[in-house]
Amino acid sequence: MKLPIPKTRLVDRRESASVLIIVLWIAIGLVSIALYFANSMNYELRAADNRVNGLTAEQAIEGAARYVSYALQNFATNGAMPDNTQFKCEAVAIGDAKFWIIGRDPNAANPTTPYFSLVDEGGKLNLNNVSTNVFQYLPNMTTDFSDAIMDWRGTNGVVSLDYMSLGYEPKNAPFETVDELRLVYGATQDLLVGEDLNRNGILDPNEKDLNSDGELTPGLIEDVTVYTREPNFHAGGTTLTNVNALTSGTVSQRQFTTFFDTFFKAEGVSSSSSLTLGLFRSLTTPISQGIPTGPFKNIVDFALRCKALGMSSDDLAKLSGDVATSTNLYLRNRVNVNTANADVLTALFMGANVDQQTADSAAQTLISYRQQNANNIGSIAWIIDALGNNSPVITALAKASPGLVTTKSYQFTADIAAVGSFGRGYRRVKFIFDVSDGSPKILYRQDLSRLGWALGDKVREDLVAKNTQ
Repeated sequence: MKLPIPKTRLVDRRESASVLIIVLWIAIGLVSIALYFANSMNYELRAADNRVNGLTAEQAIEGAARYVSYALQNFATNGAMPDNTQFKCEAVAIGDAKFWIIGRDPNAANPTTPYFSLVDEGGKLNLNNVSTNVFQYLPNMTTDFSDAIMDWRGTNGVVSLDYMSLGYEPKNAPFETVDELRLVYGATQDLLVGEDLNRNGILDPNEKDLNSDGELTPGLIEDVTVYTREPNFHAGGTTLTNVNALTSGTVSQRQFTTFFDTFFKAEGVSSSSSLTLGLFRSLTTPISQGIPTGPFKNIVDFALRCKALGMSSDDLAKLSGDVATSTNLYLRNRVNVNTANADVLTALFMGANVDQQTADSAAQTLISYRQQNANNIGSIAWIIDALGNNSPVITALAKASPGLVTTKSYQFTADIAAVGSFGRGYRRVKFIFDVSDGSPKILYRQDLSRLGWALGDKVREDLVAKNTQ
């Protein structure tokens, strides 16, 4: 016979079970809270790590800017374009961080990976000095937008544009930055940046090939600048030799030839009396068809006359750093043919009244020539060697006053991207440096981090591979 359980023991068991359940719930709650705070601390730790790496990348960019300034001070002398053999531009370590200088390869037609270098502003068209008949020949440019650019920078509006609908008035003053183009009536993203949304010079996987040609179609921003300014004096402040100093009608043959004989000998040029006499006669009598007469219109005109009279390109190279054809303190509308891309060169030539087929062919010829003769493009004479004395392009350039082309540059873009340790904390800042006064100074600074990753897949893969080893 089974004895009944006393009621007091049943009550005790029920109370114990209730307490156990309560304790379990409390334990579960405490564990949940602990896990929640642990997870929060983990996220906070990651966020703090990202913030630290972001700050590290920002400091790396500041260091990179000083590094670029040092490189320009030492290598960008007399208008020379520093190259990648003189300083590093790719995966440069600063502590735990690394930086890259995102550039453009002026000789590559369709790059598929980012190119790392400085960008020469001198190889672009100046928004404040180039005429509308040059702008309209750039890729994707329209006549309406070309007119709108001229209207924006002009002191008086010349076309009727409805800026009131945009909520502001036209500037009617020179451009201060290239990004100011976004305010010009008719500006669109397709027109300004084309397919290159992150502005790194290649068609990235996340960027659409809008015209389905398998190549990057850049926008107007890629080919224009507002910063080009070429000094008409030496770095030390001394003036260049103005070859037009003795070209007036009152100068005697003896004065002229003595001046040039002295100048040529001082520069180490093997001059002759026939050469200087020929230059004197060219003031009134054409040397040959297509070569201008009168005072030298520009440096191409001077080089063309000298070569037509028998001066070698090597001798012209000796003169290149000391010749001027005007007394202006600065020159602002010349494009560096050593670094300009095919689109800029073609537009420039067509703006000088050269037909498109000839301009296209000349642009490609110049790019091919400078690729194959990289060590012989210091003097403007190289474009005459490449195209020939009788080229319609050379004739047009020789007649343009005060000149359209040069082989010198004094303003450079350093588009610097950096990451902290483990490839985190990506930052990107664009700097415009100017060395036209002798020492580098920053004219413009713009944060481009918002545009996203611009270093290409290979850099990302290399960083990931290194961090997982």
